[in-house]
Amino acid sequence: MADAEKKTIHIDEEVGQDSPDTEGSESKPFKTLQFAYLHNGEQTYLVKRKEGDEEVATYKPAAKAAMKKAVSYADQQKKKASKEKELAIRQQKEEEERQKVFDEAKKIVIKEDTSLPKAVKIHLGETRPEVVKLGSGERPKEVDYSSGDRGTRVRVMGRVHRERKQKEVLFVTLRDGHGYMQCVLTGPLAKTYDALTLTRESSMMITGEMWEVPPGAHAPDNRELHADYFEIVGKAPGGDDAITNVVQAKGDVQTLLDRRHLVLRGETAASVMFVRDAVEHAFNVKYHELGYVKVSPPALVQTQVEGGSTLFDFNYYGEKAYLTQSSQLYLETAIPFAGNVYCIEKSFRAEKSLTRRHLSEYTHIEAELDFITFDDLLEHLEDIICGVLDHVLANPRTAAMLQDLNPDFQKPERPFKRMKYADAIDWLRSHDIPNEDGNPHQFGDDIAEAAERRMTDIINRPIFLTHFPVEIKAFYMQKDKADPRVTESVDCLMPGVGEIVGGSMRMDDYDELMAAYQREGMDPSPYYWYTDQRRYGTSPHGGYGLGLERFLAWLCKQHTVRDTCLYPRYMGRCKP
Repeated sequence: MADAEKKTIHIDEEVGQDSPDTEGSESKPFKTLQFAYLHNGEQTYLVKRKEGDEEVATYKPAAKAAMKKAVSYADQQKKKASKEKELAIRQQKEEEERQKVFDEAKKIVIKEDTSLPKAVKIHLGETRPEVVKLGSGERPKEVDYSSGDRGTRVRVMGRVHRERKQKEVLFVTLRDGHGYMQCVLTGPLAKTYDALTLTRESSMMITGEMWEVPPGAHAPDNRELHADYFEIVGKAPGGDDAITNVVQAKGDVQTLLDRRHLVLRGETAASVMFVRDAVEHAFNVKYHELGYVKVSPPALVQTQVEGGSTLFDFNYYGEKAYLTQSSQLYLETAIPFAGNVYCIEKSFRAEKSLTRRHLSEYTHIEAELDFITFDDLLEHLEDIICGVLDHVLANPRTAAMLQDLNPDFQKPERPFKRMKYADAIDWLRSHDIPNEDGNPHQFGDDIAEAAERRMTDIINRPIFLTHFPVEIKAFYMQKDKADPRVTESVDCLMPGVGEIVGGSMRMDDYDELMAAYQREGMDPSPYYWYTDQRRYGTSPHGGYGLGLERFLAWLCKQHTVRDTCLYPRYMGRCKP
């Protein structure tokens, strides 16, 4: 095309518009040279600009360098558009081919063969040889019941934890809470529409024969189910709504908490919950071995244990009441009739704290021991913690989960390190660990969480931190007769978490308890039922509270207690 036949295209970066409908005239110029060239090709391009000392911008021929960039940009865009067109055509062909496969798959109808042996219904963790016999040998292409060395025909149900397609074989790993099982679908089973469109978390029923896995292959419990029939019970969504898209391991923390109901299906979250169940069961077993009686104190109370600032209050039929902070006071009233007692209940603290070890609702394991000394209390705490761990680790399945969650875990050795509060203050000063105000620690400081945890991590073993000052502990704690400045109190500190247990001897003298009420400015009348324990046959006694979520965070090596309970509740979160 001769220059005379070319159109003149105008570019004005200030008032121009980049649109395919733009004329390119002086009154309706394009905004950029690249866009104009992409849509108009070889033309005469005038760009509005100032040169030298000019005060007013005028249209001038586009610079050679600018034209070169515009041509290069247009070439890139054309190549990109060509590739996108080719990709779209290929995807369309693939979709058409996929649809043909699906249409053919929908024609395949499978039915359970009633001539086969009756299937035994088992859960996925079932391993008893008297229930499940495994066939052995190379993996069969089809289930062959003429074989003399065949396995039990079973019926299993679960959700798809993983699925993998390989040529004309579909491998499906099911999950049901009892365990995992690899299932192998071959032949027509693997070609059905349900098999081709199978998604994770879909629930299924599968029947087939149990076989050992071939040499060199791996599967849960070294076995696999060779299916002869299956049904989809509930199909989970795929695509953008697939669980792997909705829940991602490194996703936003708050989003994961909003979708906690789906997160719990993951191996790590589920394993923590299984360990939690085992730990809670172990506490019950250990307490009963020791002859303790389990009681269930009320959650709705009208007295406080740890201070009014952390109480959740509510209207109780016109009276003020609270959600319990601790069951301790009620447990003490059970000692006279039951002896040593314990409970596993929820406690509630309205702390406006967002640290990784605080919850507004948590599971509190509490016990009260009668006719004991402070040393007895410390020895009991060692016994209960180590005894619970023995029970938990004795279960092979739980031990395997713990190995995955916390490969470096080692059961603590007894005796635990004893460290008095005064010695801890000296230790913190000698290691230049300041208090919350940035100053060296002084006797009387309430050692902050960060300093306490840092000390514990450096020492790297369980610590019984004892004999806290009277002023920073609860009103009911017994004073040390050898040093009335401090109480016979203890916090059990664990590396990586900090405090998991808080306990003490309780005041057993009536007059001393009444003086404690007065010192704290508390009206003793609502506590009449608690004070009466000192009037009607008092005794030296003590107890403690253990936070189950913190115990699990230490045991399972979880960064936060929010991951050790089913649905965490803390400041700002009360859903789902």
